[in-house]
Amino acid sequence: MKQLAVYFNFSGKTEEALHFYESCFNGAIENLQRFENSPLDIPEGYEKKVMHAEFKAGELFFMASDGMPDQTCHSGNNISLSLSFNEELELMDVFNALSEHGKVVLKPQETFWGALFGKVVDQYGIEWMLSCTKQPD
Repeated sequence: MKQLAVYFNFSGKTEEALHFYESCFNGAIENLQRFENSPLDIPEGYEKKVMHAEFKAGELFFMASDGMPDQTCHSGNNISLSLSFNEELELMDVFNALSEHGKVVLKPQETFWGALFGKVVDQYGIEWMLSCTKQPD
């Protein structure tokens, strides 16, 4: 395997979520395909929904979709994404951005394993674990 790519299904809120993540991570939507441009037989009103999108911010990369018209998705605790940082200030900036309208599970704090670590569930139900290894003095 070359890489692991995370694929989110936001059940009709993909475009909104992607713009939110643009602001959190200073990233960009690199590819966005709508159902209206596909050969699929889709129900009326689903044409502008996102069939596939790709997001990139530095080394952070994920894909997303509104899902198929007949697919029901639920936010849950089955996915956690772990982000590693080199700088504590960057960790705090991203943590604060993700926390807006979300739920703080664990405020960033020093851990027994020598890292600054925090956990947040963002407004779209995605759980993020943020970590920055402490550098020796």
